[in-house]
Amino acid sequence: MSSSKIALLGAIAGFTIYLGLPLGRLRAPLPKLRAMLNAVAIGILLFLLFDVLDHAWAPVDSALGDKPHHVGSAVGYGLLMAAGLGVSLCGLTRFDRWVAKRAARGPGAAAATELAGVPHRNLAARMASLPMLIAIGIGLHNFAEGLAIGSSAAGGEISLALMLIIGFGLHNATEGFGIVAPMAAVGERPSWGYLGVLGLIGGGPTFAGTLVGEQFTSDAVSVAFLSLAAGSILYVVIELLAVARRCGLKELTSYGILLGLVAGFLTDAIVTLGGA
Repeated sequence: MSSSKIALLGAIAGFTIYLGLPLGRLRAPLPKLRAMLNAVAIGILLFLLFDVLDHAWAPVDSALGDKPHHVGSAVGYGLLMAAGLGVSLCGLTRFDRWVAKRAARGPGAAAATELAGVPHRNLAARMASLPMLIAIGIGLHNFAEGLAIGSSAAGGEISLALMLIIGFGLHNATEGFGIVAPMAAVGERPSWGYLGVLGLIGGGPTFAGTLVGEQFTSDAVSVAFLSLAAGSILYVVIELLAVARRCGLKELTSYGILLGLVAGFLTDAIVTLGGA
């Protein structure tokens, strides 16, 4: 299969993320539906966090399992992973604090009602920004997936590359829902243009990663992108859990998180069947 066809299929795998994005256009969902949407998004993101960390840790595990042990390589990959997690998680936390301080100085900030220690007006603004953060985190993750597609194709493993494309394509459809669920949870209805931007940020890196992976492969690059993605996903999960607590529907939230986790593992099973 030619490089152009592999690249085209990589683009399709990434842009299936658009299949889940229209759910963000739901009009004023009921409180229970909002809570369920938020909980399912948490479940999907928890699976992604597990999946991303597992792949980021694989080079460390491999280096330690080799005979003789490559301790130096393991330490290097481990430090790179820790640095990526720290930069994304702590960086986003500090950025969120900075945004909150700026919003608190804006007009009408003094009149905002306090809710869980955060002004409601600021909380709504933070929730509106979460989809972009989720899209960025998923984009970093999808770039690493694209690297796997491209490197498999470059190595002549076309059947594996095709199976990865199918699996990642199905998986990205659930990720699209995970991006927009926070907006639906607070009653925000994004424009089609904004959904288009979110899809480009979240899905486009799969295509870019496929192009890069066909020409260049590096465990260090994969670990860097995966750890950055893991930190950003963890930050978003923490934020969504705070929203779930505000809803007060603990049993419904548990069901939704379970549903999201099951959806993540089911779509990932297709990739596993391909031998990845």
